[in-house]
Amino acid sequence: MTPPPNSLEARDIAVQVHAAVDHRLYEETGGLVIEEGEGIYVFDNTGKKYIEGLAGLWSVAVGFGEPRLVEAATRQMSKLPYYHIFNYKTHGPSVELAEKLIEISPEHLTKVHFTSSGSEANDLVVKMIWYRSNALGKPAKKKILSRLKAYHGVTIASGSITGIPANHTSFDLPLERMKHTLTPDYPREKLEGESEPEFSARMAKALEDLILAEGPETIAAMFAEPVMGAGGVIVPPEGYWAAIQAVLKKYDILLVADEVICGFGRTGQMFASQTYGITPDVMVTSKQISSSYMPLSAILMSEEFFAPIADESHRLGIFGHGYTASGHPVATAVGLENLKIIEERDLVGNAARLSPQFLGRLKALEEHPLGLWSRGVGLIGAIELAPGATPGATGRAVQAAMLEEGVIARAIGDALCFCPPLIITAEQIDAMFDAVTRALDTVAATLSQEA
Repeated sequence: MTPPPNSLEARDIAVQVHAAVDHRLYEETGGLVIEEGEGIYVFDNTGKKYIEGLAGLWSVAVGFGEPRLVEAATRQMSKLPYYHIFNYKTHGPSVELAEKLIEISPEHLTKVHFTSSGSEANDLVVKMIWYRSNALGKPAKKKILSRLKAYHGVTIASGSITGIPANHTSFDLPLERMKHTLTPDYPREKLEGESEPEFSARMAKALEDLILAEGPETIAAMFAEPVMGAGGVIVPPEGYWAAIQAVLKKYDILLVADEVICGFGRTGQMFASQTYGITPDVMVTSKQISSSYMPLSAILMSEEFFAPIADESHRLGIFGHGYTASGHPVATAVGLENLKIIEERDLVGNAARLSPQFLGRLKALEEHPLGLWSRGVGLIGAIELAPGATPGATGRAVQAAMLEEGVIARAIGDALCFCPPLIITAEQIDAMFDAVTRALDTVAATLSQEA
């Protein structure tokens, strides 16, 4: 339906270029205008209330409208609204947040660098890896590994590491240095009779075969999400991470854990690397670090990773990288207060405690005529829906029906994905999935009539 003339929707179409849309379709239909947020809810410009079942973009841990974050931003804006961390300068909020991150992170991660988004952070990590290889006298060791269906961002380097065709097609990506191995999607990709450990061993063998084909001396690092988010919430099968890490260690390949979605409690522990026994050389965080109230990301790295970079900067006289907003004082002040709230309100514990109910309600959807299989961990999960004649059609239809029922979630293909704010309650989980069930019923009835 075409938006009314002079409405906010029509004005938006006239001037704004959006992310992740069919632009010509958007010109015809417009978008949903969200005006307010409170707790796990958002409200559109007609006043309709929605449960935000994806926490915005996998990110609003403490909910919408948290006054402490507004106050933290206001205080810092009044005191020091902007400064940088270039040229031997710093400021209090960036130092204090870096210290807090080191305190709560795996103990071998001892250095922090701030950027403004997960894409930007992963892009910089690629540059640092290349810089480090040169520092170590290994100029050929530059290739980066990732996985099909992985999502690591959309800048040129991080978009190349991403393994989703829509982020490559017509952008001339991926770069030649970026190579992709198999997706650990056990329910979809398992062989007949293959157990999870056997499947994981096969994934590790495929990774090793790729390394040997490319030449171990040419491969610097592998980027991987502990749980794959935008690929459809793909949860690693039993034995996967132990097998993958063994291969990387065998060939002296760094591991970068992309915790942009998983970090700060999403899996029921502070970091998903702890949930799955991952020991990364670098850990990339964003989204829930500030509940996305401010653009912020943090790269955490081990001393072993950092030392050659520091030595090379000393040899050259400079580490020739930086962004104007890196370590922005307002963003880091908000991030620090956000982490305090996560700790004080035990939101990591809340995710762990409510996970059985959340995953149980997802699993119950398998019994619906449109449900196939569910997966998840902590408070992130998905239900795979029976595909229609066109891939993704069922997912789009259910996503639209959920909006009518007052729930926002995300259909990735025919996978319906959920990642609610960590403050969600047991009653709100039931309300969300009750509405999802009604939406599934609506779509199933429509498909039955069409048949």
